[in-house]
Amino acid sequence: MKRLLNVALFAAVICIATSNFSGCSGAPKQTPGTATASAGLGPAPDVTFKDLQGNNVTLASMKGKVVLLNFWATWCDPCHEEIPWMIQLQQKYADKGFTMLGAAMDDEGVKIVQPFVQKTQFDVQGHPTTMNYPIVIANDDIASKFGGLIGLPTSVMISRDGTMAKRYIGLVSEDTVEKEIRSLL
Repeated sequence: MKRLLNVALFAAVICIATSNFSGCSGAPKQTPGTATASAGLGPAPDVTFKDLQGNNVTLASMKGKVVLLNFWATWCDPCHEEIPWMIQLQQKYADKGFTMLGAAMDDEGVKIVQPFVQKTQFDVQGHPTTMNYPIVIANDDIASKFGGLIGLPTSVMISRDGTMAKRYIGLVSEDTVEKEIRSLL
């Protein structure tokens, strides 16, 4: 047990030492497409989120759709880089059985996330656009059910049958995600 704690402590020190302090805590500085990916992760956990209005949103209610669950935060610069193309993916594939699900990890919860979602506009093909996909509030307990978070952003691709097909840690490229979506639709 002591050895395991020492290994975890060492890994945390390395992660912090190489993190992008202007971006997301714990996430190595990356350019799009340098995220690490894992495949074949088993069934998605049975979790319930709260949306920005306080309603329950279960992951099970999305079974039958391809879901890209994106753990993000309002203060995360790499997360902001992903949002414009996530908006585009939602626009392009929503009517084909796909949905984005943004899981905000901000400690302040709805108090900080709701104004951000309502007011922050992103440049989407030259048009200022707000986030157009469901946003829910997440926490460390929920994140741990998906393998925990080393850093933000972290995304989990879930197939129509509720299986976690891929897990991306860090800033992923739009092309990579879009290819995975098309293969699962």
